[in-house]
Amino acid sequence: MDFIFIEELRVRAWIGIYAREKAAPQMVELNLTFGVPDAAAEHDDIADTINYAEVIERIRSELAERHFNLIETLGEFVVKLLFDEFRAPWVKIRIAKMGVMKDVRRVGVFIQRGREGHSLPDTAG
Repeated sequence: MDFIFIEELRVRAWIGIYAREKAAPQMVELNLTFGVPDAAAEHDDIADTINYAEVIERIRSELAERHFNLIETLGEFVVKLLFDEFRAPWVKIRIAKMGVMKDVRRVGVFIQRGREGHSLPDTAG
């Protein structure tokens, strides 16, 4: 399985349980890795892969419109989006809220999922 990665995607998102977090969107940082069909490299055709520009735009669009109480829920939403809309067989995502606590650079969640019937790859190394 081949992979596409997107690093340090910064998006304004409506996220949080506190009144100050519900009053304005805050910056979140996403790092994504997702599986793509081997056919993409074999045929050199964008139709055989997942268009990362479309993934980025869909994430930006959805996070601008929705509110999530928990960062875990936001992460699961993005995983489901990649599975259902883009047919990714495997997704790894790290999402972080930046600067939300004194003396803490980021607070976030890491999720790794394989779609039904797809095992999680060994990505060590």
